[in-house]
Amino acid sequence: MSKVSVLDMTGKKVSDIEVKDSIFAIEPNMSAMHLVVVSYLANQRQGTQSTRTRSEVSGGGKKPWRQKGTGRARQGSTRAPQWYHGGVALGPKPRTYGIDVNKKVRRLAMKSALSSKVAADEMIVLDSVKLDAIKTKEMAKMFEAIKTQKKVLVVLPENNEVIYKSIRNIEGAKVSTVNTLNVYDILNCDSLVVLKDAVTKIEEVYA
Repeated sequence: MSKVSVLDMTGKKVSDIEVKDSIFAIEPNMSAMHLVVVSYLANQRQGTQSTRTRSEVSGGGKKPWRQKGTGRARQGSTRAPQWYHGGVALGPKPRTYGIDVNKKVRRLAMKSALSSKVAADEMIVLDSVKLDAIKTKEMAKMFEAIKTQKKVLVVLPENNEVIYKSIRNIEGAKVSTVNTLNVYDILNCDSLVVLKDAVTKIEEVYA
């Protein structure tokens, strides 16, 4: 079990928390993290682009001119790809870009991402975040106190509308809950701020 310092909203150390080495202190597997990130980005693509083939363009039923004797190239339809207003040859059609990743690989990638943040001293554990109302200024002051970098990912144990709305207008800051946490967001942030209760939940899920 490794020990990580727990800070309050003013940046003062209040205690230590023991985290499981099997989740927060493994040797990061680069290939697993790469595969999961590629899969995540591919799954964001909608794949709704589409073009019409010559059979889908309206019109063009009549042969433009007779087959022989005109001196021009033979043509069967004004909707062939070489014609203006014709169909598109070999154009894109709706498809899915999704990449499936084995469950064990996804779990390994998540543990690797969390371990890499702890090893790089980029994970900050907070005792709690207490806000009476939606106050962006308070959250900006907290980030300054705990010395976060430009891109911040705040991980909550469960959805909290007040904290989410207080953070969403801060540039480079993002909020996630334990059940929506993903490898891409962890690796993409400069500072990973995790609430103490969220650490316990992560250990329950990935133990």
